[in-house]
Amino acid sequence: MPSDNHSDRAQDRALDGPSEDVSFEDGLAEAIHRAGDTFAPQDRAGLVNNSLTRGRRLLARRRTAAVTGSVLALAAVGISGGYGAGLLGPDQKPGEVGKAGKAESAQWAAEPPGTITGPTAAGGGSMTAILARLLPAGKLSETRERQIGQFGGPSVVGVFDDGKGKAGISVSLSRANGLNSAQQAKCPDRVFTPYDDCTETELADGARLVIFQGYEYPDRREDTKNWRAELLTSDGFLINANEYNAPSEKGAKISRADPPLNPGQLKALVTSDKWRGTLNRLPPTPPTGKEPADGTTGGVDGTVTGIDAGKTLVSLLPRGLKVTGQGGQGAEFAYVVVDDGKGRSMVQINVQPGSSDLAKELFTKATTLPDGTLLATQQGPGDKGVPGGAMWTADTLRPNGLRVVISAFNAGDQHSAPSRSTPALTMKQLIAIATSKKWRAIP
Repeated sequence: MPSDNHSDRAQDRALDGPSEDVSFEDGLAEAIHRAGDTFAPQDRAGLVNNSLTRGRRLLARRRTAAVTGSVLALAAVGISGGYGAGLLGPDQKPGEVGKAGKAESAQWAAEPPGTITGPTAAGGGSMTAILARLLPAGKLSETRERQIGQFGGPSVVGVFDDGKGKAGISVSLSRANGLNSAQQAKCPDRVFTPYDDCTETELADGARLVIFQGYEYPDRREDTKNWRAELLTSDGFLINANEYNAPSEKGAKISRADPPLNPGQLKALVTSDKWRGTLNRLPPTPPTGKEPADGTTGGVDGTVTGIDAGKTLVSLLPRGLKVTGQGGQGAEFAYVVVDDGKGRSMVQINVQPGSSDLAKELFTKATTLPDGTLLATQQGPGDKGVPGGAMWTADTLRPNGLRVVISAFNAGDQHSAPSRSTPALTMKQLIAIATSKKWRAIP
């Protein structure tokens, strides 16, 4: 969509440019003008989804060994801060998972309910049997189980009925990734994952427990509730339990008001020593390097070094904006919620080195800036299911493969009703931030 030049100029007068001295040369200014007036992406969903997927992929690389069995890869987190949404439901089809899991999911989907694949846990019985013993009175059916050495790691999913309606339930076991333990067993960021309640508790033995009561879909397009417990043990294991108020995680009709297990029962489920036999047999997590104490990543496998996205974003915001909230994950992703007196507006940024492979995928209609940077802009609707939502994006790819993509919304988060007609930042201001020289500190 072409930008509204008159509206942009009016907003520029109300808000000065970025606090950093970003002076565009004539060639750059002309390129920005062309980009704002002529770029109209044919595949908005592809542009946005790839922006999010790429950022999550970089974060997930450092977590793969810890949570291969769950959907913790963000996703989870909308750029959501990366919180697990559970395992595959009993009715989930193979095509609903990524390429790495399609073959294994196809094998699992072909097996009849009640099948236990792979060897049972030595000395402790199957995970299905353990789960059945730990659940309150009721019937556990349609179970499927994966063992150590299989894709996704040890886990069990099934349908539990306590007489008040069928409910999908799952448990997965894994080793925690020590490099990112501070980001595990934590409540998700409410900006990206709305929920009814979430508690974080440190137990007497040093374990960290999270009890989450929320929804399968952050935008509430379906009312499927997802309650879960995550335990990070003091010796580095993760136990995740998920339950729903429907027979499966996705695509099933609501069968009851709430999931069957209350928070106390979820806690008892994940803190049971019955899981120890399987946990102690899990192979060690391969070392991946040392994470800096300041929380920035160590440059492993294309991650960001030399800069903090959150601090840099705040330093580049135009004057006249009040920051009312902020957050992020590592050095690659950050967001702020700003207010210019006309309503809240969320601004989020992804910084992704090693993204040269996306040039032909996302920048085919981009404008080339004088320094060789590719610039793609977009003004369109925000999340589906939010009437009147607006999302403006400036996406850049430098010649060295560094991608900086920034988006602004006309609400304080991606799921709420608009609080203003347009985002608080103009397209020109978004471009100025994405093309700032401050990002050059990233090798």
